[in-house]
Amino acid sequence: MLPRRTPVISRPPVVLRAFRDSDAALIQSVAADPLIPLITSVPASGSRADALAFIGRQHRRLSAGQGYSFAVTEADSGTPVGQIGLWLRDADHGRASVGYWIAAPHRRRGYTTAALDAISRWGLALDGIDRLELYVEPWNEGSWRAAERAGYHREGLLRRWQYVGPERRDMYMYSLFPDDLLVIASPV
Repeated sequence: MLPRRTPVISRPPVVLRAFRDSDAALIQSVAADPLIPLITSVPASGSRADALAFIGRQHRRLSAGQGYSFAVTEADSGTPVGQIGLWLRDADHGRASVGYWIAAPHRRRGYTTAALDAISRWGLALDGIDRLELYVEPWNEGSWRAAERAGYHREGLLRRWQYVGPERRDMYMYSLFPDDLLVIASPV
């Protein structure tokens, strides 16, 4: 049975927790990012009302069986810096996918790798989930390097796999299995 609540997962330098209304400023701050609103459901408007609606949708994902959406926060300060999610569309087949973003001012601090490590270990411990997948555009070296540091293995290039804005883009596909975690002591 899958958890019915979004847990709090600590993996310094980050803590993963459910979104709060006080995180609206983070959502507003990434509205103008050139990529985040294109590949996520983050609103491009930058309005507080739309940011709060986004937060509401994150809470409904769990009750709808879609998965778990976490705010990524700095462990020391509690400041929200991004989002990571474990999506359950293929859970009946033992697979879940991971998606994430970190706001530009907080990148290159190890937050992505730590958040990936935390959600991956938690996700692979869930009943019935024994494969995690994630997709990264080939140009996004920071993202795929973080995935590799967290133990993910690149399986290949999926040509024109996903729409990003109005066009289909190639994606690297990565996977992680429980036995991959055995060889990783601390990726950050």
